[in-house]
Amino acid sequence: SGNYYNQGEIRKKELEQSCWVLGIPASDVTVIDHRDLPDDPAVEWDTQLLATLVLEHIKAKSINLVVTFDAGGVSGHANHVSLHAAVRYSVCTLLWVPPRGCHVLVLESVNLFRKYISFLDVLISCLLPRDALFILTEEETEQAKRAMRCHRSQLLWFRQLYLLFSRYLVVNSLRLL
Repeated sequence: SGNYYNQGEIRKKELEQSCWVLGIPASDVTVIDHRDLPDDPAVEWDTQLLATLVLEHIKAKSINLVVTFDAGGVSGHANHVSLHAAVRYSVCTLLWVPPRGCHVLVLESVNLFRKYISFLDVLISCLLPRDALFILTEEETEQAKRAMRCHRSQLLWFRQLYLLFSRYLVVNSLRLL
């Protein structure tokens, strides 16, 4: 629930507001508040527990596309890395066969230089191998920024820089898992 600084309720509301900006109805937002999955950048979550919860959610919502972090978690956040490990475990170790038409894409982590060169990374991303490349229009980029700004409790100075310079608000390269 994002309760690292005892702001779980605030962050839930910010998430719903952010999803609304993106056109995602509140009924499609699921917040997992599990005592064994604390919001803590230093805690690695239990892979099997998280894999079970993710699979249950995919089946319950008939999800046809899962987008997750790669092994680097984009920012190195332990919870993001754990989510990748759980999805990978679900697909590779449990031999989970996604429902017909369900695909799993992994968001590629890039080095610090590429991460903060904004739209200039489009040129580099187009030249490198990947399974999918999403390039946002100017309107979509502004919508993404409005959605990020809904997370007021998390808008620390470095996230303000992220809003200005991050390539992830313009271009995202992904690989099939």
